[in-house]
Amino acid sequence: MKIAVTYENGLVFQHFGHTAQFKLYQVENGQVQQAEIVDTNGSGHGALAGFLSQRGVDTLICGGIGGGARTALEQAGIQLYPGVNGSADRAVEDLLAGRLQFDANTLCSHHAGEEHHNCGEHHCAGHSCG
Repeated sequence: MKIAVTYENGLVFQHFGHTAQFKLYQVENGQVQQAEIVDTNGSGHGALAGFLSQRGVDTLICGGIGGGARTALEQAGIQLYPGVNGSADRAVEDLLAGRLQFDANTLCSHHAGEEHHNCGEHHCAGHSCG
């Protein structure tokens, strides 16, 4: 199993489409064997599903995520656990222990300064949602 977590400063990053880094965890027999931080090198939104797939990821833990990205991940066969907050390492530990708190209905939520950008309703002036 290979788990990716949207990553920023040790925490689960809250906007999948703007993820600059993922922390990747190689898991065997229910235990993390190796972890590494990888840069997305400017890949965004829909391209991130391919980025993860190319690295053998089969599970993603993230904060907010848009509908288009959900579809791309589903098509890539990547299991999604959205709506997660807090420590990236703790999220993986909780997933492996069967106690991860997530919200399957989470859609991306955007922050101040991103005017006219609401992926939940797909009014994305100047942005590619998905």
